Amino acid sequence: MPDPASPSKMARRTAISATALAAAGLAGSDIHSKAAEDDTKSAAKVDSGQLGPGRLKQSVCRWCFSHMSVDDLAVQAAKLGLVGIDLLDPPDFPALKKHGLVCTMVQSHPLTDGLCDPRFHDLCLEKMNSAIEATAAEGWRNVICFSGNGRGIDRETGMKNCVNALRRIVPVAEQNRVTLVMELLNSKVDHPDYMCDNSQWGVELVKRVGSDHFKLLYDIYHMQIMEGDVIRTVQENHAYFGHYHTAGNPGRNELDETQELFYPAIARAIADTGFDGYFAHEFLAKGDPIAGLSDAVRQCTV
Repeated sequence: MPDPASPSKMARRTAISATALAAAGLAGSDIHSKAAEDDTKSAAKVDSGQLGPGRLKQSVCRWCFSHMSVDDLAVQAAKLGLVGIDLLDPPDFPALKKHGLVCTMVQSHPLTDGLCDPRFHDLCLEKMNSAIEATAAEGWRNVICFSGNGRGIDRETGMKNCVNALRRIVPVAEQNRVTLVMELLNSKVDHPDYMCDNSQWGVELVKRVGSDHFKLLYDIYHMQIMEGDVIRTVQENHAYFGHYHTAGNPGRNELDETQELFYPAIARAIADTGFDGYFAHEFLAKGDPIAGLSDAVRQCTV
């Protein structure tokens, strides 16, 4: 969304003198210089192990660092200024809490056997209910859920099935001040037949459920594959997004120069929406994992 005070916007509204245009150009230069200065300061903080939280509450996904214990990962996360770790189960909570971190997303039911298929409703709701209770007991925030695979179910029927299931469990989430978050995943490369594979379908589902305690996990890697246009999508639909995941594309690797997503701009756009949830890194490192995580945190600190 363009800045209402930008030179191009003002030019459409009224004639501007050459002097005013020059001043606006200088102001724009100052803004870019300030952004570069902020990025440099963030890098220095990461290098010194003194990274502050910035405007985004960053975390890291457990499964991407499965070669490390939860305790060891928590130590590294705390050093980098992360607030927590994503996608854990209750047995992992003590190691996390020992280091002053939170679980930024608690696991629940299987990914493929989800809410779009009524055959799995009882299983999903049982696991979601247990996850809600465990999350609420810690005073934490999020429980993940999935549409699951369609298995021949058309999208409209699948959405209705999801709504029916969610309306049974969302009141429990509301009572416990927990948010259920359905992940958007790509069906092109990683998760064939997954139903909630685009933001339009997901946003419509959130609207139909109609609760502040049900939102979407906008996975930037997955949605880059399915639809692209990441920043505009975030700007237009941020009210429906309760959580974010990062990774490079193609390859789901580090947030570096080998991939097509520019995370400093994406992170800044998300922060500019006033987002107050969690922003979790979910990449598979080709090089040193902690170095890759440190760089990801630096890029996304705004």
